[in-house]
Amino acid sequence: MASLHAESTGQGPILALAHGFTQTGGLWGRFGQLVGRGRRVVSVDLPGHGGSAEIRVDLVQGAALLVEAGGAGPFDLLGYSLGARFALHAALGAPERVARLILISGTAGIEADDARAERRRRDEDTATRLEAEPDVDAFVASWLAAPMFATLRAGHAGIEERRRNTPAGLASSLRLAGAGTQAPLWGRLDELTMPVLVVAGATDPRYAAVGSRLARGVAHGAFALVPGAGHAVHMEQPEVTAAIVRSWLTATEAGGD
Repeated sequence: MASLHAESTGQGPILALAHGFTQTGGLWGRFGQLVGRGRRVVSVDLPGHGGSAEIRVDLVQGAALLVEAGGAGPFDLLGYSLGARFALHAALGAPERVARLILISGTAGIEADDARAERRRRDEDTATRLEAEPDVDAFVASWLAAPMFATLRAGHAGIEERRRNTPAGLASSLRLAGAGTQAPLWGRLDELTMPVLVVAGATDPRYAAVGSRLARGVAHGAFALVPGAGHAVHMEQPEVTAAIVRSWLTATEAGGD
């Protein structure tokens, strides 16, 4: 199986970054610059996206590729939304490789079978429409019009970088790694023994509630709520979010939880 496309910058302890749906590893912007100071940042293009557009794998297989992208030794891993799904699977599948885990706007899955099936159906419909009308610009505009992105200003959305994606790649991501494909992992959170930080936006109440619960479910969990931010916390409030993550990394380096 092919490796994920990834780009590395800087020197120091490795921090791997896993982006959200319709994004690429080139979209971390100001947040990526700030959180990566003093670290070697590995920005990954997830399956179906950017330079990994032709890689068609599910969450478990993609998580293994994400771990591979982190290098030979233990590394810190940060995932946002879609990337948080992959990152959580990576930490559960290879806990010896993930030293610390940061989840931004992440969840451990949809628990109700009927709700999960409905989400898969909606994602399949979206993928089918995307293939029938393969206009990435129109699709990205429609995606960003969702209520969860209401507070994300157009200038911060990274439209140009999102255009690197292909309709076929995005459709495959929806089918293989969409939220409806994620088996509920709530009952496995106690397997995570590494420090875990969960971050959510204060104006994204659904993920704020889910994130708080997720953090409480792990032995060494912490939760941070970012004021004035919705789902795309790190893009809306890059300085505040980077400061939270860096402070937590420093504290856990010193042996705290």
